[in-house]
This record gives sequence, C-alpha cells and structure tokens, in this order.
Amino acid sequence: MDTSRTCESSEVRIDHSLSEVERQHLARRTKTVLDCLDQHDISCSEHDMPNIAVLGSGGGLRAMVGLLGSLSQLKEEGLLDCIMYLSGVSGSTWCMASLYNEPNWSTKLKTVEENIVQRLAEGRVSWSQMGQKLANYYAKKENFSLTDVWAALIVSNMVNEIDEHKLTEQRANYTNDPYPIYTVIDKQCKYDRLNADVWFEITPDESGYSLPGAFVDSSCLECQFENGKKVKEQPEIDMLYLQGLCGSAIADMEDIIEYLFEALKHLMINKIGSTEESQTSLDVQNGYQVLLQLVELNLCVLRKEDPTDYLQKMKGLLKDKHDEIERMTVRLENKVTSEKTISKEELNEYTLQVCSYITDLFTKQDFWDEIWIAIVRAIERIVHWIWGTTYDYLYGMTVKDIDPSILHSKTREYEDTAALLNSPYFSVLRQERKIDLIISLDFGVGDPFESVVKTAQICEELQIPFPEVVPGEDVEPLDFYVFRGHSKAPTVIHIPLFNAVNCKGEVEKWQKKYPTFQMSYSDKMIADLLEKAAENIKNNKENLLKEIENIISEKKKTCGNI
Repeated sequence: MDTSRTCESSEVRIDHSLSEVERQHLARRTKTVLDCLDQHDISCSEHDMPNIAVLGSGGGLRAMVGLLGSLSQLKEEGLLDCIMYLSGVSGSTWCMASLYNEPNWSTKLKTVEENIVQRLAEGRVSWSQMGQKLANYYAKKENFSLTDVWAALIVSNMVNEIDEHKLTEQRANYTNDPYPIYTVIDKQCKYDRLNADVWFEITPDESGYSLPGAFVDSSCLECQFENGKKVKEQPEIDMLYLQGLCGSAIADMEDIIEYLFEALKHLMINKIGSTEESQTSLDVQNGYQVLLQLVELNLCVLRKEDPTDYLQKMKGLLKDKHDEIERMTVRLENKVTSEKTISKEELNEYTLQVCSYITDLFTKQDFWDEIWIAIVRAIERIVHWIWGTTYDYLYGMTVKDIDPSILHSKTREYEDTAALLNSPYFSVLRQERKIDLIISLDFGVGDPFESVVKTAQICEELQIPFPEVVPGEDVEPLDFYVFRGHSKAPTVIHIPLFNAVNCKGEVEKWQKKYPTFQMSYSDKMIADLLEKAAENIKNNKENLLKEIENIISEKKKTCGNI
C-alpha cells in the first residue's frame, strides 16, 4: 500500500499538539502496554499506565549493535511491549532504520536481528554501487551536500546496504511497535545558541522543531516552501540519506575529511580502472589524474606529510594546460621548500581552482559522466564544509515561538545530534508526549554521564521538568542508575553500555576494542557486543519492573485512586 502523500500548503503544522497519526498509534499501543504489564502481574488502568520511552545514544556501529542487543533482550524478558516510544541519534538510528523497514519488527525480532547481523558481518556494497548512488544524489537533489557524500560513500560501507526505501514507507509498518523518532539538530541554531529551536525530530509521519512546535509532513521535508505554501516539489529523502543525516558526527572534523577524501580516492581509482573510462579523450583522462593527485595532495597535507611529490605530479599534469594553476602549483611547491608547510586556506583555494578547471575541461569536452561530476562537486563541498542543506519549510512564515533567523532563511543545515548532545532526550521531553519513564541506553565512551548531565543543565535553562542528576563516583560506572525528580519530571534510568558489572574491571579495554569510527566488526565482535548490551537488560529486569511499579503507584496517588 502506498502511504505517501502529495505535499499541500496544509502540510506545515504550527502547534504543540501531537499529530493525529501519532495519537492514533498511542491509542492502539496502549492496549499492548497494558497487556504486557499484566503479564508481569502489574495492574494498572489506562489513566495510570506508565508512558515509557527508550533512548538510543550515538556511537557508530557500536551504538547500532548495542541498541539491537538491548531491544532483543527487552523482547526476551517480555518488556519490549511496554515501551511506547523509541528514539535515537547517530548510530542508534542506523539500527532503527533497519528495524522499521520490517513491518511490525518487534513481533519477529529474532529473525530481524539475525538478518541485520548477517548483513553487518558478510554484506558488501561495491564502489560502483556507491559511485552510482552518489551520482544519483547529485543529479536529483538541488541541495547536494556532504551529507549525500557521507551517506553514499561512508554510511553505506559501514551498514553494508544502500537502503533506498523512503521514510514514509514506514507508515503503517509499525502498528505493533514503539513509535519511532529519529533526531538531528539545526546547525545554525547550535551556533546561535538557540537552545529551544535547535532540536529537530523526524518521524515517518511528520518532522520538525520539537520544542517550539513547528512541523511539516515528512513526505515533503525537502520541498521548497514560502509563506507556508509549497512552491517546488523535491524528491523525498530515502533511508540511506536519513542515516547519513543522523549519523555524521562519529569522528572529529579532520578524521571525517580524511575518510571522505580516502573514499573519493578509491572511487576514482575504481572508475579509472573500468573499461569505459579508457575510451574517453586524452584530455579527460588527464583530468582524472589531476583530480586523483589533488585528493592525494589533500590527504598528504592532512596527515602532515611532505606533499612535494604530489605537487610535482600536479605540475607535470597541468603543464601547458592552465597557466594560473601551474603558477599556483609552483608557489605551493616553493612554500613547502622554504616553510615545510601549506596553510589550510592556501590548499582550499588551490583545490577549488583545480575543481573549477576540471569543470571547464569536462564542459569543453562535452563530457557529462555523472559520477565524475559528482566527485568534483563532492570535493568542493568538503572545502566549503556544507552539510545537511534542506529547504526551510518555515521560510517567510510568521511563527510566534520560532526565532526570526529561522523564518528568514531559505535553507537550513541539519546535522547529527551527537555534535551537541549524544542522546535524543528533547524528542521525548515535549510536554505533549507526557513521558513518565526514560530508559537511556548510553553507548558512548568516555564520561558515562555527559549526556544526562548536559540534558539536566539545558532543561534548567529552558524550564523543562527534569530530575536532578548526581553522577556516580564509581571508578567504573555501574550498569543501572535512577534519577528521580518531582511529580512533573520523568524518572530517568541510565544504563552505560560498558560497566563494572558486565566488564568487571575491563571497561577501558572494551571501549578501546569498539572505537566509535570503525568501518566494520567481525562476527565475534558483533556477537560479543550483542551479549554485553543484553546483559545490561537481563541483569536489571527486576530493577526495571520496580521503577515501572513505582511510577504507577505515584500516578495512582496523583489521580486519587488509592
């Protein structure tokens, strides 16, 4: 059944209420939750039933596998059906994307888990497939950015899949599952320190700014709007792009640049080695080599190595081809000789000049290979560092609770929530979602309380009810923490992935074994990580049930039902 919808002006919704589709889902899910609690001999009514959300943090493949193991064990313990919401950032959204592509995944989780694990361990996406996907993104999207490059060349290689399902295809797929919420942040709002406006949620039904309450139908998130009316249709985002959008902060800036250039280098080598590439003109083939050496030069400088050899190769390739770039190459070569370095600004200027030359060359040769053109544009986007560009559906509108800077910009840039906060708390802290219990599954490394402490600080600034957070002082974190607040604040259960219980003095060892940016895990690594995540749930089943009962008891007191 096709559940997509054509965008209408009414698809922009300014309101703090839940969407009608979400309300309907919660109504259906309520019976499932009540039945689940009844199976654990926990008696409650619809009015005092706990509203529970599970949060999956970021952490690359570690988070993807960790969330899968946690959910599988919740299912095993008979607790998954008492969860109303599932929200994720970064790597956790990679797991969610795989789960929600399977209709009613929670009813057949063992099989779904086996399929995901097999794909992660044995799957492979070829360079030609990645190159074609990159070209398709560039050809079809007006707002081509590094997010497209990252999704096509990096995320696809990590999750071993090019998932071209549309987000809205998940509508009606999850009638028996927790309601899914993918999260990103508005990059400009982050830099402008607009704490209330920065949090952006994406669901199969609608997407938008969580706290101010400004949403658009998810089928037209990329569409161009003005004054609340759609003025131009754009292709709907697919699940690979969504995974790239949600999961792009898994390394620091220099690491990301290096991985992008490495991926482009391998893609170019693959293209140059193909039969059809050898049939192009000598000038175009020379252009291939110029681009390849340009990427090698950038990698060399990033790694703080001597770039002289690559500059000399560039000089040879450009001889009698482009006088100005030849002169720039000589200047850079002389600077390396005298100062042993090239500044970032100089290299960026040089890179853009070479890309401009290659564009002119391809145009003059009437050469329109879509993958090579996408490669040139990708290199330019790396220099300009442009991520997640999307038409602003609020452009030109008047919205009381939205900062004017958002309303006056034609485009916005969205990025991985982990760049600001490594857990999707603010998607479930919307007042209208009325969450009673948050189960925070923290798959990060380093400070195990960073995300929950930061959330508490932001909530205090925004006057959002949240419990007081007093971090544990244990040498190694425990596997279960409870932060309780006043009656209006949710209870927060915080579960660090690697802890003193499931790792027993080896937390640091396990953290090093599973670095955030790792392209793949072996069968054994996946199995071990699934087991560690599962232990945290298995060991704390009774603790989880106890907190659920506490919330029901408090709600009954509030309702005067005891």
